Amino acid sequence: MAQCVQSVHELIPDSFVPCVAALCSDDAERLTRLNHLSFAELLKPFTRLTSEVHMRDPNNQLHIIKNLKIAVSNIITQPPQPGAIRKLLSDVVSGSQPADGLVANVITAGDYDLNISDRSIKASVPWYSNWKDTLMEMKESSLNTATTPWFEAYRETFLQSMPASDHEFLNHYLACMLVASSSEAEPMEQFGKLSQEQHRIQHNNDYSYPKWFIPNTLKYYVLLYDVSAGDEQRAESIYEEMKQKYGTQGCYLLKINSRTSNQASDEQIPDPWSQYLQKNSIQNQESYEDGPCTISSNKNSDSNLLSLDGLDNEVKVDGLPNNFRAHPLQLDSSSDPSNNIDGPDHVKSASSLHETKKANPGIIHGACLTLTDHDRIRQFVQEFTFRGLLPHIEKTIRQLNDQLISRKGLSRSLFSATKKWFSGSKVPEKSINELKNTSGLLYPPEAPELQIRKMADLCFLVQHYDLAYSCYHTAKKDFLNDQAMLYAAGALEMAAVSAFLQQGAARPYPAHYMDTAIQTYRDICKNMVLAERCVLLSAEILKSQSKYSEAAALLIRLTSEDSDLRSALLLEQAAHCFINMKSPMVRKYAFHMILAGHRFSKAGQKKHALRCYCQAMQVYKGKGWSLAEDHINFTIGRQSYTLRQLDNAVSAFRHILINESKQSAAQQGSFLREYLYVYKNVSQLSPDGPLPQLPLPYINSSATRVFFGHDRRPADGEKQAATHVSLDQEYDNESSQQWRELEEQVVALVNKGVIPPNFHPTQYCLNSFSDNSRFPLAVVEEPITVEVAFRNPLKVPLLLTNMSLLWKFQPKDCSGKNDEEVKELVTSEPEMIGTEVISEFLINSEESKVARLKLFPHHIGELHVLGIVYDLGTVQGPTAVDGIGALPGCHTGKHSLSMSVRGRQDLEIQGPRLNTTKEEKTSITYGPDRRLDPIIIEEMPLLEVFFIHFPTGLLCGEIRKAYVEFVNVSKCPLTGLKVVSKRPEFFTFGGNTTALTPLSPSASENCSAYKTVVTESTSVCTALTSSASSVDFGIGIGSQPEVIPVPLPDTVLLPGASVQLPLWLRGPDEEGVHEINFLFYYESVKKLPKIRHRILRHTAVICTSRSLNVRATVCRSNSLEDEEGRGGNMLVFVDVENINTSEAGVKEFHIVQVSSCSKHWKLQKSVNLSENKDAKLGSREKGKFCFKAIRCKEKEDATQSSEKYTFADIIFGNEQIISSASPCADFFYRSLSSELKKVQPSAHAEKQSIEDAVRLIQKCSEVDLNVVILWKAYVVEDSKQLILEGQHHVVLHTVGKEAYSYPQKQEPPEMEPLKFFRPEHTAVSSRPSVEQLSSLIKTSLHYPESLNHPFHQKSLCLVPVTLLLSNCSKADVDVIVDLRHKTTSPESLEIHGSFTWLGQTQYKLQLKSEEIHSLQLKACFVHTGVYNLGTPRVFAKLSDQVTVFETSQQNSMPALIIINNV
Repeated sequence: MAQCVQSVHELIPDSFVPCVAALCSDDAERLTRLNHLSFAELLKPFTRLTSEVHMRDPNNQLHIIKNLKIAVSNIITQPPQPGAIRKLLSDVVSGSQPADGLVANVITAGDYDLNISDRSIKASVPWYSNWKDTLMEMKESSLNTATTPWFEAYRETFLQSMPASDHEFLNHYLACMLVASSSEAEPMEQFGKLSQEQHRIQHNNDYSYPKWFIPNTLKYYVLLYDVSAGDEQRAESIYEEMKQKYGTQGCYLLKINSRTSNQASDEQIPDPWSQYLQKNSIQNQESYEDGPCTISSNKNSDSNLLSLDGLDNEVKVDGLPNNFRAHPLQLDSSSDPSNNIDGPDHVKSASSLHETKKANPGIIHGACLTLTDHDRIRQFVQEFTFRGLLPHIEKTIRQLNDQLISRKGLSRSLFSATKKWFSGSKVPEKSINELKNTSGLLYPPEAPELQIRKMADLCFLVQHYDLAYSCYHTAKKDFLNDQAMLYAAGALEMAAVSAFLQQGAARPYPAHYMDTAIQTYRDICKNMVLAERCVLLSAEILKSQSKYSEAAALLIRLTSEDSDLRSALLLEQAAHCFINMKSPMVRKYAFHMILAGHRFSKAGQKKHALRCYCQAMQVYKGKGWSLAEDHINFTIGRQSYTLRQLDNAVSAFRHILINESKQSAAQQGSFLREYLYVYKNVSQLSPDGPLPQLPLPYINSSATRVFFGHDRRPADGEKQAATHVSLDQEYDNESSQQWRELEEQVVALVNKGVIPPNFHPTQYCLNSFSDNSRFPLAVVEEPITVEVAFRNPLKVPLLLTNMSLLWKFQPKDCSGKNDEEVKELVTSEPEMIGTEVISEFLINSEESKVARLKLFPHHIGELHVLGIVYDLGTVQGPTAVDGIGALPGCHTGKHSLSMSVRGRQDLEIQGPRLNTTKEEKTSITYGPDRRLDPIIIEEMPLLEVFFIHFPTGLLCGEIRKAYVEFVNVSKCPLTGLKVVSKRPEFFTFGGNTTALTPLSPSASENCSAYKTVVTESTSVCTALTSSASSVDFGIGIGSQPEVIPVPLPDTVLLPGASVQLPLWLRGPDEEGVHEINFLFYYESVKKLPKIRHRILRHTAVICTSRSLNVRATVCRSNSLEDEEGRGGNMLVFVDVENINTSEAGVKEFHIVQVSSCSKHWKLQKSVNLSENKDAKLGSREKGKFCFKAIRCKEKEDATQSSEKYTFADIIFGNEQIISSASPCADFFYRSLSSELKKVQPSAHAEKQSIEDAVRLIQKCSEVDLNVVILWKAYVVEDSKQLILEGQHHVVLHTVGKEAYSYPQKQEPPEMEPLKFFRPEHTAVSSRPSVEQLSSLIKTSLHYPESLNHPFHQKSLCLVPVTLLLSNCSKADVDVIVDLRHKTTSPESLEIHGSFTWLGQTQYKLQLKSEEIHSLQLKACFVHTGVYNLGTPRVFAKLSDQVTVFETSQQNSMPALIIINNV
């Protein structure tokens, strides 16, 4: 139970006090009425004695009574009606609420901090430890723990308003005060009348109420004297007369009203009456809006304002001075007798409430009394108690004791003897259930059993608990023997209380007495009022002994359906018992608070119900018991709404919706409707207030994306808009990095190779991955799209209507001053910022969905997107269950709203966690996220790019011509248009030398992509040469081939203008799907400080399929014939294989031309061409070609520095494709530059480490020759034959090394075993390789192919052989020619055959740069046969090198000679 202001040792004596009746004459009543008080009320604050009182018990022992209190009340002859008592109790509870202003009491029990009281004390208690100590500290502290003043008020009122009954005498009248005024004509006569009246009420059978303790009631005569108006002399004489007649012990002169009422306002006198009157008078109850459970069925609301003492009834009936017939708790006679007081729906009418509130404030009690009068009244009560009441009680106890002793001697001993005779000496105790229902048994008033009970009650009232206990114990036995269960229960109850209150605790508290009494009252006597009194007393006693568990069980046992208010209060106290236990049962506390709240609600006590639920919520909150939380929140919401605490109601319903609810869809729908209804009422109270925050749907703020710019146009026929950036594209870190690099590349080029320090990559779409630390820039008149990610956590669809962005805008005008305005709607300021409104947006159950909302800035300034505003509602009808397909953000009007409320949600995005400095690492700080705070800047040009006839599929190497259209859709001219791509070899706009090709796509439909010239058939097989500079094609020295300027006419694109340019594309060499990124860069003609350039992105997706595979090798020709007699010829072997698969629909490939491009070499003619002039290749066929290459002439070669390349074309048809013109040369240069880019880094590293000599040796084997194979493919598609064109490139670097037109797949290296040692750093060998050295000297043997020799005439055959040595390098070379056979084994002789070289066996020569030297040798043969003359070994080294690099020159071709005999 909660802590009480009174301890149990104070509570029980105050609950059972001697009762005294008061009977006043009309004049006496009028005198007290001057103070707005009856006589009984006048005495109330002074009825507790301030000093100890002594009396003697029957054994003549002195007995001390402490803090004695008496109860004085007017005589009322009608018993109180139960309904009126219930109404009074309900009002008392509803009038006592926790104080609002005090700091809440927080008790910590384990993981719970419980805010449970109006007192302020903090108890920090770990689970299962130190609870007792803390509890003791709390008890001993000046501030008690959780108090429940409403329960104490209820208990006090309940005990005071208990009707008197026949089975007990505790609240029977012991004495009667007869009060008359000294101003009456015949006061003594009036006393006589009053005495007769009291006698008639007590002894006449017409009056069964009130109850009197003994027939001989003490009468005490009181003469009231009005000091301010009366005659003191007369009063004194009357008092003397009274003393003569009634004795000094039986009368008293009480002087009151020392001042007149009009003097009352001059001096402030304390008002001790108000606290007592408020407790007992409904008229003085403070009512609250909701109104407690009251009776208002009668038409006259004033009659509900009852007074406890019935002072409003001043009507004389039957000649009596007061109307005794009506009890103050009597219901109005006009009310319906069947009216149930417990019905929670009976609420006072508004007028009644109004009058109730007005009834009290202006009245001042005791206005005519001074402090001296207060002392006189106090003295009067003391005198009455000392001289009248206590002697009377003492005498009565002695008389009862004597009677009992005398009677007991005869009747009881005889009775007990008979019982022993017949039934044995011990009477077995019967259980309650076995006893007959004899609750109706009545004893006559003179019965000895009742006399014992009377004596026990008298002893109890004067705190003589030992004697009282023994009497109750005796009476209990007698009653049980007679099976008078009501009497027995009463005796058991009081015996238990007496035992508890005995000084020094002679015997333990017999709790089983109380249990039996409660069970008897409840089950046998069906008297819940008495059972309730038992429970209240016993629970207090158990609580004082810290037996909280037993107290809780007792309280819970008495909860029943017959009284909701009682059940609610007892359940609440049981809950407090659980929290006060040694090991606090927090969850039991919460559960019983919920039960109490429910019963309070049924009893109409809305405020108490709300308080109970709120206290229980502290335990259930955040523990994962979502259904319990939902129930509590729903109830809190309902109760708060009923009490017009609308903010609390909204908050509670909001909690139900925002937690991940496990409720069914129907239940969630109900919660949502309730929330909307309450919310609507709240918003109607303050229609002009700020828009409140809505809890639904959830918004994932960090997933908010912002897009600057117009939406992409859809494809229009052959026209396809650039993909650019859109909200439909997923963020890809890799691709965003690529775009950044492309932009950096072009910006660096524009800024002379340096990226400006203030450069930041352009971001059109901001999301959680982008860098949002700076304010983004948005261009005026270009829309800003904000994508908001919604999630509906409920199982019911949500319909958002009239949804738009909420923003704040700070315009900047020409004068530079800022005017800050907050705009919420389109209508407010559309000329500043236009706002798009989505009329309907449906989110189905548990769906995540994004909405895209647009703003249209019309003015420069600073914009801040704050959040979104919308009407939240539910869908009516069956569509709410199935849910219609997700709607785009357009207005369809197909959903009817059941109810909607207007509100907002803020978009608050947390920036990234900062983690750079030490402070940031040690603390948790977040950077800013400014994606919703764009700065609107002046107008900028806006480019749109369209691609016409842009293919989606190509063959590898295929050339296709398309057109690209550039449109300036802004009001500013643009310039400096460039395009940058990582794959420049994929496309070209043509070089500077491009002849004007047809500009419109329609005019060029059947044209070849190449520039062609018709040739004569005679020129077949011989090369046609031309030259071109790579500078013309944008591949100059130090240039960036990735950045390509777009050749705009006049380099400017005016507002609204458009231009179409041809674009040649070449299919990449690898098959598969290729994503090729283009970044278009452009600037405004007018330079702006904040933004220098803009970009447009396009990603082209091309699918390539296999076409031809080209392999080529170059080797030195042994032939010495060329135009100038120099040995500089080479042979180029080209293998072309058709590797196209039939799926592509290609019938056959025709090789139409082979061209060479080189600074030093050119193709001269085709060697050994087959008869098939067309060079057709069917599926999977392979063709071989051999070409002769010669060095360029000196004059051609001299222009090397100007990046001039010589192009030579060998044609296999009747049309020459000019390979030095666009687009053939463009793609050649682009592929060459990308090839060089791959080769350069490694070559550069090598050059660092190799000496000059090695470089010279290397140069001998290098050849710089590029071969371009041009082809046509015949494709059958939809029974139509198409001709495709294309070209492949082969770059030949080294003599004898095979080169390919497509990149070779690298074989992954084999895994080497792990080595656990540090490798030694070996110096890099600078020796050239065998292949490089073998290229220094070129050898060729000249001899007759066959020779006839008559061996029978001449046995030796001598053949002259010329050995030609040609120096291929630019340096002097020392050569050693060794003619001796290598005789490593006998087999080698057989291989070489039996021939010998005659003459010198070794020659040492020095060859100058590129010198050719001939040696005349002789070979000697002795047999016929075929001989290999290629046995000379040639060693070479550079002349100026000390170290000898020499190696055997292995001739690649055998030199065979045939010797015939004739």
